[in-house]
Amino acid sequence: MDAIGLSHHLSPTAAARTPSPLKSLMKYMSVDGMISLAGGLPHPSLFPFVNIEAEVYSPGIYLPSNTSESDSELLRFRVHKNDRANGQVVDLASGLQYAPTAGLPWLLQYVREFVRTVYQPAYKNYNVLMNDGSTDGWSKVVHLLCEPGGYILLEECTFPSTQAMWVPMGCKGVPLEMDVDGIRADVLETTLREWDTTHPGAKRPHVLYVIPTGQNPTGCTMPITRKQEIYDICVKYDIVIVEDDPYYILQFDTYKLPTTGNGHAEPPPSFDETVFLDSFVKTFLSIDVQGRVIRLDTFSKTMAPGNRLGWFTCNPLFAERIIRATEVTTQTPSGWSQSIISELLHTWGPGLSGYLRWLSGLQSQYEIRRDWMCDAIAKEFDAEQEGDKVIVYGKGTRVKLLSFVPPRAGMFLWCKVHLGENKEYNNLKGVSEELETAFEQKLWQEIVDAKVLISPGRFYAAWEGKDRPRNTAERDTAHFRLAFSMTTKDNVDLAVHRLAGVLHRAWELS
Repeated sequence: MDAIGLSHHLSPTAAARTPSPLKSLMKYMSVDGMISLAGGLPHPSLFPFVNIEAEVYSPGIYLPSNTSESDSELLRFRVHKNDRANGQVVDLASGLQYAPTAGLPWLLQYVREFVRTVYQPAYKNYNVLMNDGSTDGWSKVVHLLCEPGGYILLEECTFPSTQAMWVPMGCKGVPLEMDVDGIRADVLETTLREWDTTHPGAKRPHVLYVIPTGQNPTGCTMPITRKQEIYDICVKYDIVIVEDDPYYILQFDTYKLPTTGNGHAEPPPSFDETVFLDSFVKTFLSIDVQGRVIRLDTFSKTMAPGNRLGWFTCNPLFAERIIRATEVTTQTPSGWSQSIISELLHTWGPGLSGYLRWLSGLQSQYEIRRDWMCDAIAKEFDAEQEGDKVIVYGKGTRVKLLSFVPPRAGMFLWCKVHLGENKEYNNLKGVSEELETAFEQKLWQEIVDAKVLISPGRFYAAWEGKDRPRNTAERDTAHFRLAFSMTTKDNVDLAVHRLAGVLHRAWELS
């Protein structure tokens, strides 16, 4: 089964793009005996770089035990300039030259096999293209599909930078209400069915942007049953789904409050490739029988953000149009990054096995960090688990301060702050407009003054235009996003201790 025709979704700019004439000559340069006088390529002998040497962790290393690395814990590889010694898969003469727009061939093939094995696309003729990370990928998708002044379907709380891409185009978001499983399918259906009534004269949106795993900022993960419901609605109303999934690999077991004051144990992770692959929630790509999903992936969360390297998976039409845009913008992802990542993955081989083992270790480490933060909250406050949620009370009181759903993926804890029992907040009712937003800002500043930096919830509200407030909080609540990815256990404990002090004082509980 191949992708269906979706050319009517292209923006006028994307539809009008033509191949770069000089790029069309590149394919002839690999013909045996060809002497090229066509392209302005610098000669590799004049590159000042002879080789790159790198030391990397073994893919199966247990990172927490690593206070210092010994030689036995490290692997070494070298990328040579003009030859591929010791079976290396790329050379610097090729990697640092003007290269194929879609990416270096070995890396493209590797990523395609990863997509086939892990994501299991439901149609045959999908394409994989490298990009300069998901920010670059989303930028190209916006210009591929979106027109100035149009509307974009998205989660009611979403990553701000994704909106910053299209706000200058005059586009507006259509926020969709969420629950513990992400976007509600019934809300999506109603929004599309009633569009002409609620937005007379406005073209119905045809793009849905979604972060389905470890959603930023809410941390929720969409199960396959909800994805199927959403996909079926998108087929019915002819919607293209952009599946931006940087946290997909970082999926965790369900969190349970500790039964002792010692928190959770941190056993070394075990690895079984089959069990590991079977543990993942299925992707939108795995149920996309029509080719209407554009999936964005990145090495930023699994290798390092500075690589600026990721990839698209999409139908051939969209891929070809993205290549046309790339030819005249970024040209090709960094040859440095592609060369280094290629040799690293090759060194970790055989096949996907080394990378999958590395990902399993990362998954374990971020789950431990999630547990650190949740355990610290349980220690500093009184906490109870009610179904999916953890309810947080002031220490030794029944004053409800916070609630959150422990995330099953990602890097974030999305805390709802319950303001109803805060005396200062209640005294301001009827005096201040946008009271929840104002009080969130005041509370945030007090937390920052205590030397804990967290993200205010208002940052993540969907942009609906200048005439609509950026506040989606329900009455008498605010939100904060706490990232557990970057800190040590000691700093997590200290930060939550400081946070608890601020909240207890603000509610006059201490």
